[in-house]
Amino acid sequence: MNIPVFGKKAAVKKSTVPAGKKPVIKCSICNGEQVAGFRDLHSGAFEEVMLIRNTSDLDAFKSRYGITGDMEKIY
Repeated sequence: MNIPVFGKKAAVKKSTVPAGKKPVIKCSICNGEQVAGFRDLHSGAFEEVMLIRNTSDLDAFKSRYGITGDMEKIY
C-alpha cells in the first residue's frame, strides 16, 4: 500500500501524450495562474495535469511527456 507522506499524493508517471489530445497551457486572465494539461481535440475539454509556478515546473512537465518546442496558451 502506498501511503502519502505529509498529505502529498504519489505521482503517476506517464511517458507519452494521450492519443487525441494536445498539450496546452491554460492561463488565467485575472491572476496569471498557469496550468499545464491536455485539450481533447474533438470536444475541446481541458484536463489539468499540473500547476505551473515557474519555468522549472514547465520543463518538468515537458520532460515527463516528451514535449519539445513551445506549447499553445489558452485563456
